[in-house]
Amino acid sequence: MNPKVSVIIPFYNCSYVDQAIESALNQTYPNIEIIVVDDGSTKFKEKLVPFEGGIVYIKKENGGTATALNEGIRAATGEYIAWLSSDDYFLPDKIAKQISFMLNEKVEVSFTNYNYINEDNQPVEHWGRPVFSNNDDVYRAFLDYNAINGCTVMIKKEIFNHIGYFYPDLRYTQDYEMWMRLLLHGYKIYYLNEELTKFRVHKESGTYKNQEAMQQEISIIKNYYGPLLKEYIARHL
Repeated sequence: MNPKVSVIIPFYNCSYVDQAIESALNQTYPNIEIIVVDDGSTKFKEKLVPFEGGIVYIKKENGGTATALNEGIRAATGEYIAWLSSDDYFLPDKIAKQISFMLNEKVEVSFTNYNYINEDNQPVEHWGRPVFSNNDDVYRAFLDYNAINGCTVMIKKEIFNHIGYFYPDLRYTQDYEMWMRLLLHGYKIYYLNEELTKFRVHKESGTYKNQEAMQQEISIIKNYYGPLLKEYIARHL
């Protein structure tokens, strides 16, 4: 059985988008739908032209990553959703390995390890990544920081019908809030310790350019969800 996986690529003025799309098209897994959500881009749209016919293209007014993801999720016809930022890329067996892990373990949400790369696709070795030995470690990590790289996540689409979509008001940390919400709704997020995604570190990234706004959003999320998560951990772990 090869359930369909919808890979959603939010795109806004990103020069690396062709590499992201290529990596999704080059997956070894046979049943994939690629949805590129153009969030009001004014630059680099020509990089999409070679992929016409191989992707689902959605154009919308600029509203931020959360709105682009939500648009893609609503349009997705896959049973599972994966998210790929337009400046990152998947290794060829990313989807195949992750869906196999999820089906074998009978889990609804999972995330994986990853590597850092720079503008030239060269490894950035000095940036550490969290590694977890069990699911309880994931819960405890969220008391301090966002333990999950969103582009490593795979999730059953039907879950969004139960807990809602990404919050548009969070322009930079919509993923952090979503994972908190998942955990507090009782969904276990399982970890596959394989490096299957390349996460790009560069000066044009939203993460690099919007640190102050990110930190403000993180504080809001921690203040609201932190006490709830502590209580959940005390009751369930």
